[in-house]
Amino acid sequence: MRIETQRLLVRPFEERDLDALCAVLSDPETMKYIEPPFSCERTARFLREAGLCEPPLVFAAEDHGGVIGHVIFHACGVPDRYEVGWVLRRDRWGRGYASELTAALIAEGRARGLKSLLIECDPRQAATRRIAEAFGFRPAGREDGLEVFLLEL
Repeated sequence: MRIETQRLLVRPFEERDLDALCAVLSDPETMKYIEPPFSCERTARFLREAGLCEPPLVFAAEDHGGVIGHVIFHACGVPDRYEVGWVLRRDRWGRGYASELTAALIAEGRARGLKSLLIECDPRQAATRRIAEAFGFRPAGREDGLEVFLLEL
């Protein structure tokens, strides 16, 4: 998958992206509602198992300065439903990147003929909830302590 937006590029990960991804996933504030911060070793394992696998579960997100995080885009157990999401470097927050990526992922889902998209987030992640609701995702309960939002395409 390769998606270009006005300011961002979503592309397959490459091994050379490890250091940039480690900078994102090792930040305690970025990971606050996701998981404990990753070590570089844990990030390397994540990159191999989720980004460099076939099919990939996550993709690199870049702006003019290089890799700024990752985008989640993969099948999630229900036919024609994909999970979508993003984890971005803290110094890129507040720029509208998450909304830009969400719009692009919805368009990609429609282009693929998917029936629905899902976003999961910690109940304390107000920003993610606001973005999901702004794009028409509807609350669909909780799973494993996470709020689930669905968008029918």
